[in-house]
Amino acid sequence: MPDFRVYVSPSPTLTARELVLSAGEGHHLVQVNRARCGDPVIAFDGEGREWSCILESGDGRKPVHLRVVSHFSRTPLPCSLVLGQALAKGGTMDEIMRQATELGAAVIAPLSTSRSEVHLDPERAAKKVDKWRVATIEAAKQCGNPWVPRVEPIQPISAFLTSPAVQATELRLVASLRPEAQPLHDILAKHRATHGRGPASVAWLVGPEGDFSPEESAYALAAGWLPASLGPLVLRCDTAAVYALATLRCATERD
Repeated sequence: MPDFRVYVSPSPTLTARELVLSAGEGHHLVQVNRARCGDPVIAFDGEGREWSCILESGDGRKPVHLRVVSHFSRTPLPCSLVLGQALAKGGTMDEIMRQATELGAAVIAPLSTSRSEVHLDPERAAKKVDKWRVATIEAAKQCGNPWVPRVEPIQPISAFLTSPAVQATELRLVASLRPEAQPLHDILAKHRATHGRGPASVAWLVGPEGDFSPEESAYALAAGWLPASLGPLVLRCDTAAVYALATLRCATERD
């Protein structure tokens, strides 16, 4: 894979012969990454389409042009992962966005919960979501992921549990310390034994630093979510998200 990857939006046609980068992408390619004319560049649209290109012209101040050599569409990952993540403080949410992208999450939904320590007015919330979307694009560029996860607007947990993206998933799991919570590996093993394969889509729900309230947990369980244990240790919310996404990815890649 070439060292240089750029994100193109809106998506060009697959048969395009030339791509013109946005000012930000062009500046980053030429001024920050020091790409030069003749260097190979992969352009991607975040929806599985990629263009193998040659840098033709541009100095970071004028529009940067890429000559298309070939194009191709990537096959989606075998399991679509939806992450519902309660808002976390500091830079934790930024890191969750990056790592979830590296692990191939399809959708990331930031959630406001009763115990969330982060409370944002509408303007700040919109700016945060824009920042997280940029973080997912940058992470996709760095790790070679042609699929950029869809970052949803911040929403209440009740809205997430009943959203179409969640209702369409085959398996819905909530990180839990409840005594009846089943180990994640056992849940996946039972699913494979029943269906003869791993799940095609999974929604994973992670609470804030203080966990979900009893009412929120009860609401999720009543909606059909299964309590899943990640072991005897109490994990930070970002660790729980990454642990589960990595486990789910490894368990479904063989299908």
